[in-house]
Amino acid sequence: MRKNIALSCLFLAALSAYSQVDKSADLYKAILHKDSLLFNVGFNTCNISEFENLLSEKFEFFHDKDSISYRKEFLYNLKNGLCKSPTTYQSRRELVAESTAIYPLYKGKVLYGAIQTGNHKFYEAIAGNKETFASSAKFTHVWLLENGVWKLNKSLSYDHQDSKRGINYSPIFDNDAEIEKWLIENKVPTLGIGVIKDGKLQQVKVFGEIKKGAAAPFNTIFNVASLTKPITAMVALKLVSLRKWNLDEPIYKYWIDPDVAKDKNCKVLTTRHILSHQTGFANWRGNNKDGRLSFEFVPGTKYQYSGEGFEYLREALEAKFHKSINQLASELIFIPLQMTDTKYFWDDKTDSSRVAIGYNENGVAYETVKNKTANAADNLLTTVEDYGRFLVSIINREGLTEKVFDDMVTHQVATKKDKYFGLGFELYAFGKSEYAISHGGADKGCQTIVFVLPKTKQGLIIFTNVDDGYKIYEKLLIHYLGEYGRKIFEIETK
Repeated sequence: MRKNIALSCLFLAALSAYSQVDKSADLYKAILHKDSLLFNVGFNTCNISEFENLLSEKFEFFHDKDSISYRKEFLYNLKNGLCKSPTTYQSRRELVAESTAIYPLYKGKVLYGAIQTGNHKFYEAIAGNKETFASSAKFTHVWLLENGVWKLNKSLSYDHQDSKRGINYSPIFDNDAEIEKWLIENKVPTLGIGVIKDGKLQQVKVFGEIKKGAAAPFNTIFNVASLTKPITAMVALKLVSLRKWNLDEPIYKYWIDPDVAKDKNCKVLTTRHILSHQTGFANWRGNNKDGRLSFEFVPGTKYQYSGEGFEYLREALEAKFHKSINQLASELIFIPLQMTDTKYFWDDKTDSSRVAIGYNENGVAYETVKNKTANAADNLLTTVEDYGRFLVSIINREGLTEKVFDDMVTHQVATKKDKYFGLGFELYAFGKSEYAISHGGADKGCQTIVFVLPKTKQGLIIFTNVDDGYKIYEKLLIHYLGEYGRKIFEIETK
């Protein structure tokens, strides 16, 4: 420990002698090149020969948790520890580029070395599972010119921050067995997770049982309740992009519900009002005392969530195009995206053996209702993979003009502080133009939710088949979306 402190003091004294070099300097580029060889080529791929080439014969390694090791011991530990079986355990180092500083070391006017300081992060992948953030640390490297060649003479690694202290860490997600235990503890029979990264569906996993004693398959079919609405919304928005439909054209030209035929508001209602939940309708007409549809306010004047609005839109679309909503969705979305397990209703091709049974919070199964007709707002049947493909297409703006996409993510109406409805999706405003689009679904035996971050091209899909599946959302959000997940939760709980 004393030697470690003494060395740190020596380095600090050296740093004070000369200011750090500019990032455009040849010395900065030379040291960063060596850093890349050491970690990107050596450490991240377990290329031991690269370490042998770069380490000085007098190399010393100081670690704040593992004490001191020298060249021979260091290489032995690397070969027989981290790199012994890289197929079952692999670590990746990522340099925090903006933290890097390079300080020259001179003897008189002759450059003989350089000190490199910075921060780096480490990610781990165990047994082929998804790579996760493991820790961060500060480092100081002493590079010396030995016979004109840069060699790493000393390395200090300190101030390690284990991921358990950070917001991204959830030990239950380290392996599938722990997730299964967690689900049992929370009485969640089936969980489907889809992770989108870099605009691609990177991971799909389904946990738990599809029914008592039967493990849920990868392609489990879920009833996703109101996650039907974004599909219907996208049908309309794609038709708008094709100039076959108009967001602001009054709907009455194609459909008038008999219940509101005598109300002048029916000639005001537009697709924009419907997709942003400003129709003036109740969620469902069955909630009204007389069971009839009615306008409770002028369309476009305020927010009120309504499934009836989407059913109204379905009637109009089907009337104009002489096709069912399922046909339109198939042509515009399901077939192009190969969403082969997605439908608005049950039919003879629905594989009932793969459909997740819904449960109440006490673990009692609901009777499975096999809807034979389409509802534009509810009861979509789909898989995590299928819906993930749909969300990826949105991130990549497939089939949408720039104007339509911008309309979709524009704040059409506020629903609470920092939360809005756009067109077909809810919007979370994080500040500095950062945002997420989202939608959830809730029915008997169904709790589902999805999030997409268009700017970072991330996304998360969570499907559960129990009334209170929402109780596991927070931990999943924070684990997979990090700080953005925490912000979403904070907005929801304000």
